[in-house]
Amino acid sequence: MRVFWLTLALCASLFAGPEACRARRAELRKAIGGGVLVLFGRTEKQQGVQGFEQEPNFYYLTGWSEPGAALILDGEADILLIPRRDPEQEKWTGRKADPADPGLPGATGFGSVLPVETLETQVRSRLERYPALYTLGGEDERKLAALAPLRELRNAAPAIARLRMKKSPGELDLIRKSIEVTVEAHREAWKRAAPGLYEYQIAASMASVYLDRGCVPAYTPIVGSAGNAAILHYSRNSRRVDRQELVVIDVGAACSGYAADITRTIPIAGRFTPRQREIYEIVLGAQKAVLAAIKPGMTLGKNSPPATSLYKIAYDYIDSHGKDRAGNGLGKYFTHGLGHHVGLEVHDASDPNAPLEAGMVVTVEPGVYIPEENLGVRIEDMVLVTETGSQLLTGSLPKEAGEVERALAR
Repeated sequence: MRVFWLTLALCASLFAGPEACRARRAELRKAIGGGVLVLFGRTEKQQGVQGFEQEPNFYYLTGWSEPGAALILDGEADILLIPRRDPEQEKWTGRKADPADPGLPGATGFGSVLPVETLETQVRSRLERYPALYTLGGEDERKLAALAPLRELRNAAPAIARLRMKKSPGELDLIRKSIEVTVEAHREAWKRAAPGLYEYQIAASMASVYLDRGCVPAYTPIVGSAGNAAILHYSRNSRRVDRQELVVIDVGAACSGYAADITRTIPIAGRFTPRQREIYEIVLGAQKAVLAAIKPGMTLGKNSPPATSLYKIAYDYIDSHGKDRAGNGLGKYFTHGLGHHVGLEVHDASDPNAPLEAGMVVTVEPGVYIPEENLGVRIEDMVLVTETGSQLLTGSLPKEAGEVERALAR
């Protein structure tokens, strides 16, 4: 019999074998102690514009990329539950695996693969031995509260986030591939950039690169010119770019499920004006100050203790360099956080106030946004935290003002 499900995107293809997902579940089992964890994957109705995408926490722990699945994990076993085949639905979305497919438990790394229709029975039998029920909250919690109304419900999200924050060598390889494609896309935008283009045309030139490489957008592209550059999550990309304007280009590809996130700010005509260069150099100086300080024990969050706060380093640099039109410092124009973790999601699961550790991948993205000057500058790079400091992962894309101008001239 042809084994259909071997073509699925399982841990075997993305994480060097189902043993990687099994090891993650073992670590999570230690974290939740004596409890039963129940997670639900996304359903077929929850498809996005790119087609079906699995819930990231579920995918991280199972590697399972088909809809309608569930996971049960307790102190003794972990079980993957999947729907039985529906030939009518398969006419629309294609062949799916069935719990009865031979060899499926071995291929997935689970001791048991059962029909999802048995979930209630499986959960109730385990709750006879374990007091607490763990979930991700939200809709999952509502489902389980109806199933076990007298049980204590606990949130498993922090424990899973702590696992996801540190990347394995296999995950780092996938992130590097997404970075490579994203850098190529930015360079393609620079080749095309010229006064008179619309923002969406710049975005389109980048999309052609990552789609051609078998990747998808990691998030809605941000291509903001002039005043639009001061809108943090601008996404309309509909304005015509005029001469002497800056363009913030915040675009990342996701390849094999892992995201990249890179921002550069370029002068559309090829050269910065004096004021544009002044603000650009301040933002770049703040980023360099942070990159020099990153090491285990430092923190990203705005509310972190001052002694370990990378955000404070960036803010203080920006506020002490340069002035606005009224002669005030520029700190108030740095209006967002310094960065975030990146992985299966572009804003990956994390605790922003937790100290950094070796193996974490984060962005460093200071910015200055001055609406009254129709001016915004952001420079964003991705960094791997190492045992003694950090490694810049996105350094192949120029960011020194002179380098950017020379690259645009070519």
